[in-house]
Amino acid sequence: MRQTLTLHPLTQEAFAPFGDVIETDGRNHYLINNGSTQRFHRLTDVDTGPEDGKAIISIFRAQALELPLRICMLERHPLGSQAFVPLKGKPFLVVVAPPGETPSPEDVQAFITNGEQGINYHRGVWHHPVLALSAIDDFLIVDRSGTGNNCDEHYFADEVELWLKLDR
Repeated sequence: MRQTLTLHPLTQEAFAPFGDVIETDGRNHYLINNGSTQRFHRLTDVDTGPEDGKAIISIFRAQALELPLRICMLERHPLGSQAFVPLKGKPFLVVVAPPGETPSPEDVQAFITNGEQGINYHRGVWHHPVLALSAIDDFLIVDRSGTGNNCDEHYFADEVELWLKLDR
């Protein structure tokens, strides 16, 4: 099987089966701090999973991978959600597949952000590790810390060729 993934613009509707888009466009807000600040409240929920899970904040510094990129593996976090928020305002790529025991190559989808959007993968959603488009890019990460294995990896069989290209 050989397939080139089509890049779709990241929208709330298109990404809903995989998680939430963290953005202010089209979202409700209210004023705080004596009217000087707009609060876009609860754009996503942090799922910390069972028992001792707690939300943590990290920064990932990612390097761009060479495109076209063969998608050989996806990972998932079975115990909690994982959010990526770009800190430098640069677009990045998102490759996902629905939750399940293993990801099906036919179900893999690809999105491109506009640089002002973050994403929050729901618990168990298969996804490729962060895909920066800039030589170096920083992301604020909100995810789960606690006991238990919270990262499963799935490697596709050699005959599965999923390719990610960027046409700019």
